[in-house]
Amino acid sequence: METDSLGTVAVPVDAYWGVHTMRALENFPISKRPISVYPELIVALASVKQAAARANREVGVLNAEKAAWIDEACQRVIDGDHHDQFVVGVIQGGAGTSTNMNANEVITNLALELAGYAKGRYDILHPIDDVNRSQSTNDTYPTALKISLAFSLKTLLAELELLRQSFGRKADEFHGILKVGRTQMQDAVPMTLGQEFHGYATTLGEDHARLTETIWLLSEINLGATAIGTGITADPGYAAAVVRHLREITGLDLETAPDLIESTSDAGVFMSFSGSLKRSAIKLSKICNDLRLLSSGPQAGLGEINLPPRQAGSSIMPGKVNPVIPEAVSQVAYAIAGTDVTVTMAAEAGQLQLNAFEPVIAHSLLQSITWMRQACWTLRVNCVDGITANVDRLNAMVASSVGVITALIPFIGYTAAASLAKQALATGRPVADLVVEAGLMTRHDVERQLAPSRLSGIHPVTQAIPVIDLHGEPSE
Repeated sequence: METDSLGTVAVPVDAYWGVHTMRALENFPISKRPISVYPELIVALASVKQAAARANREVGVLNAEKAAWIDEACQRVIDGDHHDQFVVGVIQGGAGTSTNMNANEVITNLALELAGYAKGRYDILHPIDDVNRSQSTNDTYPTALKISLAFSLKTLLAELELLRQSFGRKADEFHGILKVGRTQMQDAVPMTLGQEFHGYATTLGEDHARLTETIWLLSEINLGATAIGTGITADPGYAAAVVRHLREITGLDLETAPDLIESTSDAGVFMSFSGSLKRSAIKLSKICNDLRLLSSGPQAGLGEINLPPRQAGSSIMPGKVNPVIPEAVSQVAYAIAGTDVTVTMAAEAGQLQLNAFEPVIAHSLLQSITWMRQACWTLRVNCVDGITANVDRLNAMVASSVGVITALIPFIGYTAAASLAKQALATGRPVADLVVEAGLMTRHDVERQLAPSRLSGIHPVTQAIPVIDLHGEPSE
């Protein structure tokens, strides 16, 4: 039995958490998802508590023995132990107080056990007076959230880079395969399949760079602000000490916010971070849309590439295989766009000195990073790495494409090119034959200018080109 200001509550005998966590379990049976689904958040919470214990010892408000017990318990959690004891739901009222108290209680009882005492002996080591010393939920929770986002972002960036490399390898593999480019879903000028995939690799590289830049947004923390930014209950030297210890523990380049009042009340950093995530997710979904279009068919669609078959596509149509991996990745992007709206609304809803809605911000951002990381993994392993080119179909479409005449405009002029393009569409005859028959170019010159390397711009024509009119005379 444990007691708080509201009364006495029964707590499971084998639990490391206590009365405050029990209250949260009763109050917030909403998400059915405990905070432990985000291990980076649990590690970040333990890191904050460990840094606080070291700082409190340093400034002389916590004795060495208690600080050592707390330090060891926190290290156990950082190393991955007892994450199952972080049981409060991801959606909760109280600005994260339930999460903070869950951490305080687990660390306290684990420390007591390591020191040889029974769980619940708060007369020896107390969750609030000792583990939560010099702290408030209002500075520990947002600090832990920023640290967990930085940890999670690094794993996402690693997967995003691997995906970029996968598209890059396909760009090299498809380097010399000519195809018809398209704008507004209509045939345009030729390009290579390699160029198309290189573009995907480039856009993923740009997103990697933009997301990397967001890490600095997470480096400014309000630890030491306590309740509203005034630092009440904390020693004057605590803030500088705790951020120094936290930098050492996490390996992150953290710094104390210059205005702790502002930093405690403002959630703008989370909006900026969410916006960068959404940008990357939406662009990834656009790539997946392209993959589905390019592989559509296989008989009645574009059919330019083949995605690796992953599962039967229909319970009624035998042999049907669907692009399930790109479909799943796009759905992740839609979810991330939705959570961006959630983060925006939650950031706006904060009043006065605190934003009470950071739990849903935390859940939204950590879910988005987790889902996007896994989406990048499955897109790479189960799709992109196994893509092949349908070379025969690509060659046939280029051969019959009227768009190639664009390459001849410098030689025959736009008016003649437009007239011959219309004739080619009407008759189905090759553009090259019509140009030669019109006496506008020799067969040799046409074939030279319509060579794949020139059509795709790999070897662009850089010399001055004479333009001739329909009568074959050079024009100015």
